[in-house]
Amino acid sequence: MLQRYDERNAGIQYWVNGNLLHRDQPGLSPFDSVVQGGDAVWEGLRLYRGAIFGLTEHLARLRRSALALGFTDIPSDDTIIAAITATLRANEMVDGVHIRLTLTRGVKVTSGMDPRLNQAGPTLIVLAEHKPPVYDTGGLTLATSSIRRPSPDVLDPKIHHNNLINSILAKIEANAAGADDALMLDQRGFVAETNATHLFAVIDGRLVTPTTAACPEGITRQTVLDLAARHDIPAVVRDVSLTEMYSSDEVFCTGTMGEIAAVTTIDGRRIGDGSVGPLTARVAKIYQEHAAANGVRLLDA
Repeated sequence: MLQRYDERNAGIQYWVNGNLLHRDQPGLSPFDSVVQGGDAVWEGLRLYRGAIFGLTEHLARLRRSALALGFTDIPSDDTIIAAITATLRANEMVDGVHIRLTLTRGVKVTSGMDPRLNQAGPTLIVLAEHKPPVYDTGGLTLATSSIRRPSPDVLDPKIHHNNLINSILAKIEANAAGADDALMLDQRGFVAETNATHLFAVIDGRLVTPTTAACPEGITRQTVLDLAARHDIPAVVRDVSLTEMYSSDEVFCTGTMGEIAAVTTIDGRRIGDGSVGPLTARVAKIYQEHAAANGVRLLDA
């Protein structure tokens, strides 16, 4: 699975600390912490007809992550929302847009790891692109990676940080295996997530999803759990083995960039009958309707 370039993004402008720049204009200092060591936190947002679904939850996670890393002078939600709105208006974007929101520790006075070298405050970056959900809704293929998701004693997954080498290494393996994405296990051998999304299985008529012991707290994942409760769909959060995934009736992944996407093959095993399952299709429809109707409005569509 390779995302396609959208020609509408050829002339987009992005935001860096109050400045709107053409995508081809460099806007980050080589002394910025995200360049020096991936020292930043990020969120992915989706715009539906002028409104962003889960904006409050995403900004809360961004703030929790920044506080956990000891960032200073974290911008207020109102400041961040104003930057997002200005970026969308500059690009005349109202629908079918994905926003990559990044907050770095900021520019250092000299190269080095020590956060005390950061004396200018954080850097806020808003990158908005015309981008519909990126996954093939007809069914994805996963390959289990040898790269494991770390547990909190190594690196707490509740910090939504920009150092994504762990995920990139897993994605490289998936590419080599001819799969769309990588399925990643935790250090105990239980399923954690993919390199980019959370996972759900349908087992005996109910949704089963791994705990967040070795993966981030997903906004889309939690929304699916909340909607399942509201629509009388049984759901449980627990450890899930790879064997259970192989033998499940359906599997799907969740995430802001791809919404709800069915998984039809894992490690060469066909999942269910190899097509998008009925519960996956139902959850996808419920989620899409909910997300489109319950966003924080920033623009008139």
